[in-house]
Amino acid sequence: MIVDDAVERIRQDSDLVPRVGVVLGSGLGGLADEVESRVEISYTEIPGWPVSTAIGHTGVLVLGTIAGVPVAVLRGRAHLYEGIGADRVAFGVRVLGRLGIGTLVVTNAAGGIDADLSPGQLVLISDHINLQGTSSLVGPNDESLGPRFPDMSDAYDAELRIRARLAAEELGIHVGEGVYAAWLGPQFESPAEIRFMRAAGGDLAGMSTVQEVIAARHMGIRCLGISVVTNMAAGVLPEKIDHEAVLEVGERAAGSLTALLRELVPTLSV
Repeated sequence: MIVDDAVERIRQDSDLVPRVGVVLGSGLGGLADEVESRVEISYTEIPGWPVSTAIGHTGVLVLGTIAGVPVAVLRGRAHLYEGIGADRVAFGVRVLGRLGIGTLVVTNAAGGIDADLSPGQLVLISDHINLQGTSSLVGPNDESLGPRFPDMSDAYDAELRIRARLAAEELGIHVGEGVYAAWLGPQFESPAEIRFMRAAGGDLAGMSTVQEVIAARHMGIRCLGISVVTNMAAGVLPEKIDHEAVLEVGERAAGSLTALLRELVPTLSV
């Protein structure tokens, strides 16, 4: 299986068994620099691993420790809008599962649907709405990974969100909580589509994350999701959305996210 080929290649460079995996989204790669005794492997060197083409996604697997906890950090991810299948989008998460992680933290840049949110704010994901028209589980099921019909009622672990809130309080960082609505992209959502997402229960809009979480839960991996609100979604404010501005806000908020993850990750391995 190609996932096993990827694991074998990674093992050539590191025998670390990570307990926590972290996926860093657009412009949010700062935590990778905090990893100690790190080994970095480009996605291009790993069999089957999709190369990140999106702006703000470096495309490097980082293995090492944070506060003594073995971690695997994905500095960049693949997206459906890059023209690959959902199973390929989730490939990195499955590899991390094979390497040994029990907890996955997924981060992303998102648009704020809820008018009470503001750019630069961190939001814990409580649930998601998959509007991408596919699933990383489509196709024949590999029973060695997980069951054919996995339960998604607790996709985003409530206990992990409590730990995240406690860590944020320690740091004086205000965090919100909301439902992430996943959109195919790459175009930003229209105002009418945002109104639809709001009616469906969405608080945040983005183009990633859910395929990874579906694959992780399929493997029994606990998940914590954190969004950085980089802009208000279309129609919430009378202004257009600019991707460069989105990245700029994400980079400004990355310091708070990195500080939170640095505090939080050591608590996620128990």
